[in-house]
Amino acid sequence: MQPRIPRPQAQEFQEQGPHRGDNDARLSAELAAVVAGARRRAVRDGDGQIDTAHLLHSLLESDPEVRAVLGEGPRLARLLGYLVQRSIGYGLRWQGAVEDSGSVPAVTVTAGFSPLAAGCMECAHGRAARNGKGPARGTDLLAALVADPQARAVEVLERAGIDPRALSTLLKAPSSR
Repeated sequence: MQPRIPRPQAQEFQEQGPHRGDNDARLSAELAAVVAGARRRAVRDGDGQIDTAHLLHSLLESDPEVRAVLGEGPRLARLLGYLVQRSIGYGLRWQGAVEDSGSVPAVTVTAGFSPLAAGCMECAHGRAARNGKGPARGTDLLAALVADPQARAVEVLERAGIDPRALSTLLKAPSSR
């Protein structure tokens, strides 16, 4: 019987030294769990890197504050449906392609992230630092995910009928922190 996760694919996520994304001291415990969940999802889906849609999916599953920002009900259910479909449907076209819009500054240590997802993690850290409220949280990452129109997370949100620009405006309000 063959293992579900081929070893070479899983080994791509083995980070060297202290640069594991989910052990980053700048992350809250909740956001570290989000990164770990996104990593598991990427490996299970056979993706070479954690992308913004993996991060969005993991955020929705584990962060009640992010779900509250997005709102409960059919809209959230539709969004989760699209995210689940990515491994069996339209998301297959993303496999083997690197997510990088070029609009987010390049990050040298990616810890298994796509260039765009790594940039979003850095933006989340920056947002948390500017707000002076401690380590990055789920809403910090969500704000970073919706900031780049080329992000896979933005495509998923749009397909689910959620306007990323309106969400970005909402997340800029001081009460969303």
